[in-house]
Amino acid sequence: MGKLTTRREVMPFLPVVFGLPELEAAAAIGISASKFRSLVGEKRMPSPRRLDGRNIWDVDELRAAFKALPHQDESEKANSWADLA
Repeated sequence: MGKLTTRREVMPFLPVVFGLPELEAAAAIGISASKFRSLVGEKRMPSPRRLDGRNIWDVDELRAAFKALPHQDESEKANSWADLA
């Protein structure tokens, strides 16, 4: 294997990913980036962490927020990331 130089080349070899940019965070929970942005604004998804001006979403927080979403037969009232944080 040659020298890995791009993120795309390196990602398959990482054992664990801790943070994701917005597009990947949205894709991880199966929605568009615009819908994800809306849910973050509504506090139904966690806000990002900041690193040198970049927004990075914690995968554990994303997982917890996703797991807190109601199932199809449950009410959506009082289900937000703010309730968990």
